[in-house]
Amino acid sequence: MSDRPTHALPSYLDAEHLGPWGIYLQQVDRVTPYLGPLARWVETLKRPKRALIVDVPIELDNGSVAHFEGYRVQHNTSRGPGKGGVRFHQDVTLSEVMALAAWMSVKNAAVNLPYGGAKGGIRVDPRQLSQSELERMTRRYTSEIGVIIGPSKDIPAPDVNTNAQTMAWMMDTYSMNEGSTATGVVTGKPISLGGSLGRVEATGRGVFVTACEAARDCNIDVSQARITVQGFGNVGGTAARLFHETGAKVIAVQDHTGTVYNPAGLDVHKLLSHVSQKGGASGFSGGEALDNAQFWELETDFLIPAALEGQINQSNAHKVRAKVVVEGANGPTTPEADDILRENGVFVVPDVLANAGGVTVSYFEWVQDFSSFFWSEEEINHRLERLMREAYAAVSQMAKEHKVTLRTAAFIVACTRILQARQVRGLYP
Repeated sequence: MSDRPTHALPSYLDAEHLGPWGIYLQQVDRVTPYLGPLARWVETLKRPKRALIVDVPIELDNGSVAHFEGYRVQHNTSRGPGKGGVRFHQDVTLSEVMALAAWMSVKNAAVNLPYGGAKGGIRVDPRQLSQSELERMTRRYTSEIGVIIGPSKDIPAPDVNTNAQTMAWMMDTYSMNEGSTATGVVTGKPISLGGSLGRVEATGRGVFVTACEAARDCNIDVSQARITVQGFGNVGGTAARLFHETGAKVIAVQDHTGTVYNPAGLDVHKLLSHVSQKGGASGFSGGEALDNAQFWELETDFLIPAALEGQINQSNAHKVRAKVVVEGANGPTTPEADDILRENGVFVVPDVLANAGGVTVSYFEWVQDFSSFFWSEEEINHRLERLMREAYAAVSQMAKEHKVTLRTAAFIVACTRILQARQVRGLYP
């Protein structure tokens, strides 16, 4: 048997600038010692199954032609079809989409959904496009990736800068190309097209539910807790509202416009209304402006990073004075920051567990579309909370058993499930 070296890095990535994919690889390395005989298959996790890069040309409103770079990555489909969002952002890279697809594999397996991980994106600043230009771009992108998506292949969903309308355009384009209406090709659709009740709030609700489970582990009374939230969009806003309605004090909120702070607690309902009218938290009369860097230093029970990746890093992790960090965003904490938080006794509920509410209700939507039988919002929320609690309990048990962090425990649970499926399926041909 030869001792050929294993090349874990695809040739199209730069080893010196791995980006988010490098963070994911570090997380896999940390979990490998706990996989036992399944470690034989671990290289499977270090390579995406399929990565598609597409050119997305559209005619702009002024008559000129613009080209955008689009991606769809399917990281692993051993447990079922790919599942993951589509983001429109000027900083989207292949490394980022690969990492997000991989985290979706882990997230779906951690919550035990019958999906693999996938992700998509277009390198564009959507604020620079009109609504009709956005529609043309979305439709062209959907046509270009249409060869690898489908209700039983890979099911996109909304992510950064995409929404129910984006999904409606994607569904319609795919359906037109197929010659029949295929509601199950995407999730996060408008209700009128087979979308699910409860989907919009699902990720934020999942963050709140896992925070409540963590509160029990950490002996925190949620109704008396202080909360700080970074990112006040769909996820952060919903989580903050649910905490507020439980009696907790949301003392600070930070978004792209700035930070507002009130030690007595912000009126979350009024703040949500302000954000919807003004486009950001800055200028809210119910709190004082705070320097963005000071946000991380606030003494709080729960810190919820619900913006973009890499927000808690080596430069600010030592300043964090939260008892519990509940990750609403994907990859908001770097591995270096993770180590600092652990050393400082900060309890971290990882993204692959905490923000899995969105994909869980996306799963419910997909099931409802297949059966053409739809559930009430109360039933959906009840099922979501049950699944999230069960997932938290399994990960928490694994953490105690191996004396590791919840993140490592979530990866142990998820990677074990993925690699068991890989092993029992075998290699074809």
